[in-house]
Amino acid sequence: MSKSKYHLLFVVGTAWLFDAMDVAILSFIMPLLKTEWQLSPVQLGTVGAATSVGMIIGALVCGYLADRIGRKRVLIYTLALFSCGNLALTLAPNVTIFILIRFITGIGLGGELPVAATLIADSYRGTQRSRMLVMADSFWAIGWILASVLAFGAMPVIGWRWTVLITALTVLYALPLRKHLPDTPVKPMVKPSYKVLWQPEHRQQTLLLSALWFIVMLTYYGMFLWLPSILVLRGFPIIHSFNYTLLMSLAQLPGYYLAAYLMGRLRQKTVLLIYLCGTIVSVLAFSMATSNSAILVSGAWLSFFDLGAWGTLIALTPGQFPQAIRGTGMGTAQSIGRVGATIGPYLVGLLIQLKFSISTVLGLFVVLLVFGALLLAVGVVDSTVPSKEAADHDAKSETTH
Repeated sequence: MSKSKYHLLFVVGTAWLFDAMDVAILSFIMPLLKTEWQLSPVQLGTVGAATSVGMIIGALVCGYLADRIGRKRVLIYTLALFSCGNLALTLAPNVTIFILIRFITGIGLGGELPVAATLIADSYRGTQRSRMLVMADSFWAIGWILASVLAFGAMPVIGWRWTVLITALTVLYALPLRKHLPDTPVKPMVKPSYKVLWQPEHRQQTLLLSALWFIVMLTYYGMFLWLPSILVLRGFPIIHSFNYTLLMSLAQLPGYYLAAYLMGRLRQKTVLLIYLCGTIVSVLAFSMATSNSAILVSGAWLSFFDLGAWGTLIALTPGQFPQAIRGTGMGTAQSIGRVGATIGPYLVGLLIQLKFSISTVLGLFVVLLVFGALLLAVGVVDSTVPSKEAADHDAKSETTH
């Protein structure tokens, strides 16, 4: 890639990096909050849900604003909101203020990702667009690795407030970088609005992509937040160790990179189907693991396929909407997906509380993923066909970017 493309990938990729750092750090500090403020399970659940609700609103509103006032401006605003929220979080005196700040921070986080994906989609075409979107999403794994290092290396020494401060200062560093991002001028043929998404020419893709995001996010958060706890109850505390966390994060990177490579060889739909099927097999193997080595291997494959599927869906979604409503379409689909992300952990907890077996819960995940694969195969139109002509087009677009 040219130097300018490396720069764009790095600066926009920080959106996924900061999102992952925030989610990971919150998961690591929640046990500390429970002890410090003597939180009940309901209060602790509300802490986690506050961010998700904020992200639902952020994705919906900021995607629309990106079509109205420009991608770059909204991307800077969401980052400023997110960083100021984390700075305020270090001073939270009680759980009520903490929850309020997390809600506001979630608006910035939820708005950042669909707008970042839209900006990249505007800047590239064809196979090159798909690969850049997957590579940008791979920064999620890097953010999780950095958060793990902070949580296991620094947090026991300096406490959770100083650790959050470090992440906030890191985010502030990216603000001046984003001021130099390209901003594709939006000259809409139609005025962007949510109603446009439900007109006959866009309704099917809006429904299908929203359903896919709902399924992918629900199963991801349901599995990654609950399967570790289930295995701990079965006598495998290794999954709470630094080595396990680092391995699961590192396993995500080749999943992203292979998906990016396959984008030049196969249709986007085909790549996503491969990763969804791999996720189904991996979660079953992970749940049935009976030794530490089996947990590590199957868990690594689960990270490989599940996050690769997420990256491939990121690559697929923006191209389904014309540029004039691309931000609105991407934001709406991810906002509905965030509803799934909020429901997933509560649904699993409820089923376990109602004495449903683990196999039943996992069976639900499998059914949802199979249903998502069928929706993808039958309904979603994939206009990206790897070919020599597409490669030639990408090469020409590189000289004009």
